[in-house]
Amino acid sequence: MYDITVIGAAVLDVLARPVSGSELNVSSYPAEGISMAAGGDAANEAGTLARLGKKVNLITKLGRDMAGQILLSHFQGLGVSTEDTVLEDGLDTGINIVLIDRRGERSFITNKNGSLRKLRLEDIPEAALAKSPIFSFASIFVSPLFDVPAMTSLFRSIKEKGGLLCADMTRCKNGETLEDIRPALAYIDYLFPNYEEARAVSGRDTPEDIADAFLDCGLSCLVLKLGSKGCFLKSRQTAALVPAFPDARCIDTTGAGDNFAAGFLYALSEGMAPVECARFACAAASLAVESVGAGTGVRSLEQVLDRYQNMPLAE
Repeated sequence: MYDITVIGAAVLDVLARPVSGSELNVSSYPAEGISMAAGGDAANEAGTLARLGKKVNLITKLGRDMAGQILLSHFQGLGVSTEDTVLEDGLDTGINIVLIDRRGERSFITNKNGSLRKLRLEDIPEAALAKSPIFSFASIFVSPLFDVPAMTSLFRSIKEKGGLLCADMTRCKNGETLEDIRPALAYIDYLFPNYEEARAVSGRDTPEDIADAFLDCGLSCLVLKLGSKGCFLKSRQTAALVPAFPDARCIDTTGAGDNFAAGFLYALSEGMAPVECARFACAAASLAVESVGAGTGVRSLEQVLDRYQNMPLAE
């Protein structure tokens, strides 16, 4: 029914630039730009995949409030299905305040009681697991209610139904290690952490050592995001360093990793080899950082294909 199902967080981002924390000790600060956009790892992935022409089913959790209605309207406009999204009375839909400094780096102010961290296993309909050949669990460690046993149960169900499973992750919140998440890793086909996230959970320093640690825990393939250096991909069959697009002009890094994941998922759904999926993902991420907001840089498949055709080769 769908090309890809994405599971995870959807929030509203309010982006202000250029702003750093030191500039907030005044009664009024005149930012050069303030905008509002859909955000959250799953929302960003789903939106980019839809712009690339894929049929996407988004499973997330929202409140029945104004912010939730804005997001539902946004997804409807993109053609992203929310038929399996949970709407909960009395829950505040997550809103993030994103402060972007002059280098394009960002920091967040989040609502700890909002929907961002409220998704749980019980919110995922069993029937939804038969609607796509490819699934993305958009971020390990985002919701404390989606602990390792819950992830393991969901991932096992996806694999039992024949699905291909990808996942992203954020920084571990409570000192978790690879041993802690080992049961879930064994079901993941491709994992997309960035270097700092993977380093924190593995205790290793080099991309090669980090990848080996994940593979030793049963992961099929690690795709380690290295920012401006590109990514390092390693499975039991392949190892490659994929350079980033060298001439990208970084304005805002918000959602760069989510656009990377979406690019990889798109290429995977098109039957591309893993290294080429990584090159396509780097092309998508390079476009994402050239615009403010997570969902404004990647506008069409043709745009990403043009950048992909000019990407450096893997080493």
